[in-house]
Amino acid sequence: MVGVLVGSRLFLVFWNPEIYLSHPLNLIKIWEGGMSFHGGFVGVVVACWFYCKRKKLPFWKIADVMSVPTIFALAFGRLANFINGELVGRVWEGKWCVVFPDYGSECRHPNMIYSFFQRMAVFGWLFFLTFWKEFKPGFIFWNFVFWEGLGRIMMDFFREDTLYLGFSLGQWFSLIMVIAALVMFGKFYKEDWKKILKKTSS
Repeated sequence: MVGVLVGSRLFLVFWNPEIYLSHPLNLIKIWEGGMSFHGGFVGVVVACWFYCKRKKLPFWKIADVMSVPTIFALAFGRLANFINGELVGRVWEGKWCVVFPDYGSECRHPNMIYSFFQRMAVFGWLFFLTFWKEFKPGFIFWNFVFWEGLGRIMMDFFREDTLYLGFSLGQWFSLIMVIAALVMFGKFYKEDWKKILKKTSS
């Protein structure tokens, strides 16, 4: 919990530097809201790593176990975003567009619902991997990193956000997640992917 709170608040500096760099004490005002997924992710990974090192526990195995309930909880977090009318989508006059009164009278993409289903799909994949075969420790965790990163990049195209060279900050951070996962797959988990490809092709 400490890792999530500290990381998610610190990363807000990237989104609102004019607020948090000039008034850093605002970072501790958690009652005012605002949490960064990427910051919370980094925070919990770092905290878990230190805890495992201190207790002499297998970090990668614990990371695998935690990945499945984490993505499940994150999926329902998007439903909470929808209910609260936050992180709204881009203006769109489609059949299932939604009006969020706090953001005007325009109809918008319910991108939070899209993200809910995307994360549930990742949950299904990770859950399947957990009980399907024995993989090298860390494989499920890096699947979480890759598919959530890729999904976030896709889903954020429907979200109202400031863009930098065509991507939002969330998409740029998610791209780092995708690249890091691909590097780890290529370096340590080639045999695990061969297991999957061999099974699916047979």
